[in-house]
Amino acid sequence: MLDMVLSIICTGESEEKIMKKKISVMLICALTVCAALAGCGKKSGQTAKSSEDMVYAVEAGSAGEEIAKANGFKVNVVASQADALMEVASGTSDAAIIDLLMAGAMIGEGTSYPQLTHTVELTSEKYVVGCRKGSDMKGFIDTMFQTMYEDGSMQEIAKKYGVQDSLVKPEVDVVAVQQGGDSAYIREKGTLIVGITDFAPMDYTDENGEWIGFDADMARALAEEMGLEIKFVEIDWDNKTMELDSKNIDLVWNGMTLTDEVAASMNCSVPYCNNAQVVVVPAK
Repeated sequence: MLDMVLSIICTGESEEKIMKKKISVMLICALTVCAALAGCGKKSGQTAKSSEDMVYAVEAGSAGEEIAKANGFKVNVVASQADALMEVASGTSDAAIIDLLMAGAMIGEGTSYPQLTHTVELTSEKYVVGCRKGSDMKGFIDTMFQTMYEDGSMQEIAKKYGVQDSLVKPEVDVVAVQQGGDSAYIREKGTLIVGITDFAPMDYTDENGEWIGFDADMARALAEEMGLEIKFVEIDWDNKTMELDSKNIDLVWNGMTLTDEVAASMNCSVPYCNNAQVVVVPAK
């Protein structure tokens, strides 16, 4: 039905304009659903907030913040997507926009937030690993992705964290790794420093305080292959490019959505996971 409506209202317009209108229609639908859900459980005499009055919790520097601001939403910018969920659970924000993979791990029955649900997928995205501009580390990562996908070890790690259905087959045109440059600097210091946030199921801590998750395990595999120690550093997601450029970290490996901003500021790996931005609201 959505495509039928758009085919009528977008006749003769560019593909880019059509896509923007498509996203806008989806967002309107999401707002309507959110407003309806927000009204559930209200006592007699209380009314649900209008779509225009709803406040969305979003992580600073995230794709969720980008899409919310682009569409004029009222936002509550917080430090992490986990914090965004806490805002909705506590009632200090009406909804949140977070990654689908995190929603699958953190909300619904049997999770940390059984009282929350997600309503609609606003976007279709892909995850990449970020390196410094011009870094030859991209070649090492792309090669490892291809090798581990072909031998099945990537799928095995993905199954541990429930993301196997989101994997993307690496599309590596030329498998060639140039020695020197950034990789030589990292080898010389002997430690691969990976910038992350607390972001299940990609990067999070176990009962012993050790970092685990699909991205954490894949990063360890790369460090082992290169004969390096590994160190995970929690970063302010809004400052990820600055952390890379200043060499406080060597890679951003944390379910990072490939956006125009990311592509312009980093040397990115091939995509390895599908993702989407979803609206999270109280289930009742």
